Amino acid sequence: MKIGILQTGHGTPEMIAAQGDIDRMFVKLLAGRGFDFATYPVVDGTFPAGIDAADGWLITGSKHGAYEDHPWIPPLERFIRDVYADGRPMIGVCFGHQIIAQALGGKVEKFGGGWSVGHRDYEIEGETWYLNAWHQDQVVEVPEDARVIGHNDFCTNAAMLYGDRILTIQPHPEFDSEVIDLLIRTRGAGVVPDALLARANDRLDQPSDNDRFADRMEAFFKRGS
Repeated sequence: MKIGILQTGHGTPEMIAAQGDIDRMFVKLLAGRGFDFATYPVVDGTFPAGIDAADGWLITGSKHGAYEDHPWIPPLERFIRDVYADGRPMIGVCFGHQIIAQALGGKVEKFGGGWSVGHRDYEIEGETWYLNAWHQDQVVEVPEDARVIGHNDFCTNAAMLYGDRILTIQPHPEFDSEVIDLLIRTRGAGVVPDALLARANDRLDQPSDNDRFADRMEAFFKRGS
């Protein structure tokens, strides 16, 4: 099964040196599950020829806001709507979670409650999951077709399903503790409050459910195969 990765951002130089760019983190996360991957760096203006270029689609995280004025955002939203109408599976993570919601009628904004960074617990489909977060933006209005399946006390709309067509999640199953450590040291200072960075640093050794969520992603992608 071919998965097209719509890359909406780039990692820091330190992240890229340690683990590769954002798309490589997803390739690593989903390795050994029968997928082939093709990356389309839409953040740089490179889009697939059409939705049939892959059997399923994955939209990555980004430092950009879904509501920002970038030339690649309107065509990405059109692409999302085309994939949704077609019915082939799509998964969105962090920015991907947000841009899909925005494209399908929801609203995203910079959350007044501030940042969520590092190891956090979520209730997803009635079970507790531990995943790493790094975001300030949130989905604040849910699209009509979406059903919220995950939340925590900071993020009300942390995971959503759009029928059996789209699965989205706000935290980062592709981020391990090394990535969070690099973000704390290279992107967080002066942006994220020091107390939140200290808390995230203190929890770097806590186990996450990345592989467990990769199982969920695999099952979702393969539901029609």
